[in-house]
Amino acid sequence: MTEFKDNNDATLAPPSGGRGAIRTGIIGGAGYTGGEMLRILINHPNVEIAFVHSNSNAGNYVYQVHTDLFGDTDLKFAAELSTDIDVLFLCVGHGDAKKFLEANVIPDSVKIIDLSQDFRLNQNSTLNGKSFIYGLPELNREAIKTASNIANPGCFATCLQLGLLPLASKGLLNNEVHVTATTGSTGAGQSLSPTSHFTWRNDNLSVYKAFSHQHLNEIGQSLRQLQAGFDKAINFIPYRGDFTRGIIASIYTESDLSEEEALALYQSYYDGHPFTHVTNRNIDLKQIVNTNKCFIQIKKHDNKIFIISIMDNLLKGASGQAVQNMNLLFGLDERAGLRLKAIGF
Repeated sequence: MTEFKDNNDATLAPPSGGRGAIRTGIIGGAGYTGGEMLRILINHPNVEIAFVHSNSNAGNYVYQVHTDLFGDTDLKFAAELSTDIDVLFLCVGHGDAKKFLEANVIPDSVKIIDLSQDFRLNQNSTLNGKSFIYGLPELNREAIKTASNIANPGCFATCLQLGLLPLASKGLLNNEVHVTATTGSTGAGQSLSPTSHFTWRNDNLSVYKAFSHQHLNEIGQSLRQLQAGFDKAINFIPYRGDFTRGIIASIYTESDLSEEEALALYQSYYDGHPFTHVTNRNIDLKQIVNTNKCFIQIKKHDNKIFIISIMDNLLKGASGQAVQNMNLLFGLDERAGLRLKAIGF
């Protein structure tokens, strides 16, 4: 039996079926999340990339699209699919994952990790006999380990949930929640729109989808999983930032906890979760950009608990979390391939 070792030489289990490496396929490899997936998997110690699919770039070298990968890989984008894989990543737009699975027969032996929003809600989590588990490891780690298919959470949803789950776990979300959060331009995807051009985005700031962002549905679903009957408003004001990547969310709600009690609750909840870290010191985006980490800062102001949650929208909010889920699915160290360096400065 082949043994895998991570950077700390911890023995890792091989993928099921006795194969020497996890064979992966990527659908939608030319976009932002597909590019991040490639950057991680090329350097993952336990992965072989079987194919990267792209209709518009078929036959081109990956590095012709993701130019930073020049010298790292000679992979080409493929027009054809293969089912000789262990796991398939769907790095496609919202609505396109469902269309893909309706048009293509994927054997039950192939695990699917979908990065779109198509299967995140319980009422939409089954298609053609395939059921999807909501893939937030800090909420559903044990269910993920035995799942066949994963619905990867949204970026804002991940950031806000990680800021609120410990309170919900103790039934302490008893008042309205107020959230202001700003995301980088990569959160809008690669396709150009009037609000993603450099000349508009640079030196600019704007609100969008106030009180109505689509990620509120999955956030509410997760909070009710821990605190049944949660029905308080989450007043969410998202901002478009004039930076490329990262999310910073400021959250507050009324609470009887002291700062010390809240800090202890959060540190206890995330004990054993390697990517989420809690502090009462100031935090900033450069600490987490280019990593799979989420940092959470806890403060108390009068009767309000104030929570700041920060993470990289393309990694912990998308491709990094998808690889974290893959590691859990195949019994690997959760951190395998994800020991990434923050930009620092």
